[in-house]
Formats: sequence, C-alpha cells, structure tokens
Amino acid sequence: MKAAILTEIGKPLVVDDVLMDARLMCGVGRVRVRMHYAAICGAQLNEIDGAKGPDKYLPHLLGHEGVGTVEAIGEGVTTKAIGDRVILHWRPSEGIAAKGARYYWKGQDVHAGPMACFADECIVSENRLTKLPDGIDERVAPLFGCALTTAYGVITRDADVKPGESVLIFGAGGVGLAIVQMAKLVSAYPICVIDPVADKVDMACRLGASRHIPDGPFDVVVDTTGRSDVIQRAYELTKPPGRTILVGVPRHDDPITIHSLPLHFGKVLTGSHGGDSKPHEDIPKLAKLVRAGLLNLDGLVTHEFPLEEINDAIALVRSGTAGRVLLRMNA
Repeated sequence: MKAAILTEIGKPLVVDDVLMDARLMCGVGRVRVRMHYAAICGAQLNEIDGAKGPDKYLPHLLGHEGVGTVEAIGEGVTTKAIGDRVILHWRPSEGIAAKGARYYWKGQDVHAGPMACFADECIVSENRLTKLPDGIDERVAPLFGCALTTAYGVITRDADVKPGESVLIFGAGGVGLAIVQMAKLVSAYPICVIDPVADKVDMACRLGASRHIPDGPFDVVVDTTGRSDVIQRAYELTKPPGRTILVGVPRHDDPITIHSLPLHFGKVLTGSHGGDSKPHEDIPKLAKLVRAGLLNLDGLVTHEFPLEEINDAIALVRSGTAGRVLLRMNA
C-alpha cells in the first residue's frame, strides 16, 4: 500500500510504500478498506506541528475522514460486509473497538491507531466505519467523517442552540461552514461568521450567515481556529449566560487568559470533542437532510489532489484560502 507517513514533527510527510502484516490484516474486529477519497482536517495539521506536545508514536500514519470500499473483514465483524462502501470517521461508533493496526516501513514499525486513511488501503477498527448512505456523492462523503458530524454535534449537543439564539463563528473553513448550516437548521438568528478571507465569508452568507455582524454579545460563540487570541475574543463576546464552544485545538504552549467570574453566573467555556458525534446515528440523519435539499454541500470541497501531492494540499490548507481539500487515491 502507498501511504503518507509522518516521520518527524514539523517536516513534510513522506509518501512511500508501506507493508501490512498479513497476520493482522483481518484480525478480530478489523476491516480492510480500499480508499477512494480522504479529506484534510485541521487535526492533521496539529499532528504534523506537534501542537499537543511530543509525539511518542513516530513514525505514524494520518487521516481521519474518508470514504472507501470494504475488501475484507476480520473475525467478529458483523456490521460491515465485503463490498460495502463506507465512511471512515475518528469518533467511535457501533461495532468492535479493535486495537490499532501496525504497518512496516524501511524495517521499522509504523503506528496507525484505529484508523488512518491517508493511504490507498488501510486497516480500520470496525467501530470507525459507517455505511455510506444512498444518494451521497463519494466526493463529499468524507465530510460526514468529521466536518459535518462535528458541526451537527456542536450545535445540537455542545451548545444546544435554541430557535432565535444568536450564534457567532470564528473561521469559515470546512467545519465553520458546516456549523453555519447546522445553526440555520435549528433556526438560530442571527448567524454571524468572522474570517479574514472574503470569499469564505461570502460562502458563509450564501449558506445562511448574516452580512451584518452586530456588536454582540452572542448566545453562542464557536471558535474553529484554535488560536489563543481568537479564543479569548470568543469568550469575551459570549453573553454571561451563554456558551463558548472551542472546536479548534490550541497549541500546548499557547495558553489563554480569561476572567473566570462569569463562569459562576452561567457562562460556559468548553472544548468540543467532535461534537460528541454518534456516527451510526448522525450520518444517516445528515444524509437525509442532504437528500431533502435542507443541507447544501455544494462548494464545501474546493480542491482535490492525488495522494502523491499531499504536501502541496497541506500547504493550501495552511494558507487559509481553501474549504475542505480532498486527497484522491489512485489504487
């Protein structure tokens, strides 16, 4: 298999042939998937940059949202079958929670965890797969693995937004634009977006955001950037009984400073963990909304690269000018 390998923090990924261990290829609870597409999320940039601190698993594979076809299943797997088209997601779902697979490259172990899909083929824990719903284009299917399910959970679980509540979103990338639509679906008003890229703000407005941004404060403020200065501003713009939801993950060495008194009077500051998504429940619901024309995925994917050009794709994501960027597998 060909895969993108993180060999050193802060360095470009190495795209090379990686060997699977035939004894582990279809172990208990494991599923072998031939990949079609994967998408690049900010979480992968954090891994490459070592945002959470030293990485004890180097070298390892990356990627946590994608789509592919099941080629083989291991013992005990009951929710997937050979030939199923599946969405790959990092949040656990139904099925066995199998141990992470290991691969081999140049005589050393390569770690992967329950799922790592920047590869033309991968071994996945059963509970990191959900069948691709009917009527969903494979080119947008990876978004159901993280961006859409996270946005759905942020609005309906983390923030529990009610009709008429005001929402401000920092960052209009793949997750931010999805949050705009989820907020619109629950009748939040107004829905406002702040992003330095005018085209992305225009896109947010086409999807339901307001052109005019009131002075605030807001009932709900969501940060997708992970930047400490933005997080502090998000907290400041949240009403005393409101909710500040942190989707973007800050660097371990980039702390924030807040005045905690409002927390005693109803203000909430919390980090989101993928919106506490339940993929086997949430993905079919979101697909239903897409088929009904209530959830618009047009334009969320802005660029596509072959796996071999993943470092160029990552550079584009870092530029902040793209929406979701796809990797196309050629196997």
